[in-house]
Amino acid sequence: MVAGILAAIAANIYNRIYFFATEVDYSNIINPFSLTGLNLMVSLIAGVLYWLLTTMFKNRGAIIFNFVYSVGSFACVIIPIAITLPLTTPYPELFPGLTVPMVFFPVIAWLTIDPLFKKDVTRA
Repeated sequence: MVAGILAAIAANIYNRIYFFATEVDYSNIINPFSLTGLNLMVSLIAGVLYWLLTTMFKNRGAIIFNFVYSVGSFACVIIPIAITLPLTTPYPELFPGLTVPMVFFPVIAWLTIDPLFKKDVTRA
């Protein structure tokens, strides 16, 4: 859940930076609540998947999870690219520039936070 919170914070900050850089407002499609909810949901699903894989594969579960989560994130890039925006939306060609990087925020947050919660078994 910590990774989800970190990813949500990063997504909301990036959303504001993108708005100030392009002055294009997509708040009717993406807003702070949807960004936060989506990042928390993705991280919750990732946590359950991590638990399943580490339960099934023991020591190799974390490696398998990292691979699946990274590949899954790359596969999900197609979602914001394939979305058809309403005709009233200005500059629809800039929408992937906002959303594609956000696809990677949950996995980046997970890979950043995960080592902080691991026990170091090499220390006595």
